[in-house]
Amino acid sequence: MTSALAAGNEPVISATVETLKDTSRLLTVGGSLTEIVYALGEEGRLIGRDTTGTYPPSAEKLTDVGYMRQLSPEGVLSINPSAILMLEGSGPPETIEVLKKASVPVVMVPDSMNHEGVLEKIRIVGKVLGVSEKAEALVASVDEDIKKTEELAQSIKEPKRVLFILSVQNGRLQASGTGTAADNVIKMAGGINVIDSFAGYKQMTDEAIDKLAPDLILMMTGSGDHMARAADILSHPAIVSTPAAKTKSIVQMDGLYLLGFGPRTGKAVRELTEALYPEKKN
Repeated sequence: MTSALAAGNEPVISATVETLKDTSRLLTVGGSLTEIVYALGEEGRLIGRDTTGTYPPSAEKLTDVGYMRQLSPEGVLSINPSAILMLEGSGPPETIEVLKKASVPVVMVPDSMNHEGVLEKIRIVGKVLGVSEKAEALVASVDEDIKKTEELAQSIKEPKRVLFILSVQNGRLQASGTGTAADNVIKMAGGINVIDSFAGYKQMTDEAIDKLAPDLILMMTGSGDHMARAADILSHPAIVSTPAAKTKSIVQMDGLYLLGFGPRTGKAVRELTEALYPEKKN
């Protein structure tokens, strides 16, 4: 891959560019990117973040420009950023087009939800901010952390079956199939995603979930539809007769921590592995 500014007035630049001319007023869109900037000790450049940028807690003092997939150009431009680090998949496209016309430099950062993807994000942020040496030090630490969790997962002889529930809407459970952050995290933790019949997230019938017989239910903590009491989930008609309900096996973790694929990924995966296999705890 090459590092180059886009030609002409086109503000969207290569994600492998070494540095931007001005990153003194930086906006990060994507919680993992905000977290990486802090982990690099470069938070002094930040003036804003999107709603997913909740870690570390001090990040919540920054101006919130809205949810990463529902950004308004007015909200973004109102804080006058000199540059934007934006996670792939942010939008909508109409907002991105307005930012292009406004000549705001934007770096689109790939969001590969795996070990190498985490390291790539860190390296890209480091290059953009001109602190590649700091980034490589962080990469080494995060890489070692994730490798340790992978070694632990590889030692599992009898993988547990996991059902990730994204939300509960009108009593219906929306669960994760393949190709999602949840699917990848489950595999990294040495578990088996019980759903392999579809990609992405989908509402499922009670009967279909009951037949999957998960050993553990995995959910995010949070608000709105994502928030559900463990007791309510375990007594849900779709779950109540599963092995997970019989052993009261449910894990709820912070969404950014669990699914963000940022610097804390190794720790999050290890925590999930130990929840699945308590005998693996140190």
